[in-house]
Amino acid sequence: MLVSIEKQNDGTYIAYNKGCDEFTALGSGDTIAEAKDDFFNSIEEMKEVYQKHGDEVPASLMEKPTFKFDLASFFEYYSFINVTAFAKMVGINGSLMRQYKKGNTYISDTQLEKIQTFVNNMGMDFQGLRLV
Repeated sequence: MLVSIEKQNDGTYIAYNKGCDEFTALGSGDTIAEAKDDFFNSIEEMKEVYQKHGDEVPASLMEKPTFKFDLASFFEYYSFINVTAFAKMVGINGSLMRQYKKGNTYISDTQLEKIQTFVNNMGMDFQGLRLV
């Protein structure tokens, strides 16, 4: 299940599933973490309703969600990441990356793919990491 997280005009966040005809789950909160928690709560409530009515719970409700962030939300949620250092590691100008973070500049598909590839590779590196 693909879940989009977006910042609203009032500064709050909303999380909702995309591409699912069976149901729409929503979560909201003052932070991304609150919106995600509320989204998971909505999923649990939907499962209970299906079970209460004796209906089979849709498989998509049982899937682990994949969260889709825009860059501004990504850097806010993972606030420990230094944007300038991250940009340097990815090979993108630091000033441009800060503009992406603010949402002030269009990001091309090529640049977005470059960032996504770096994030995926970083995740694989962390999975194989063991601290001693």
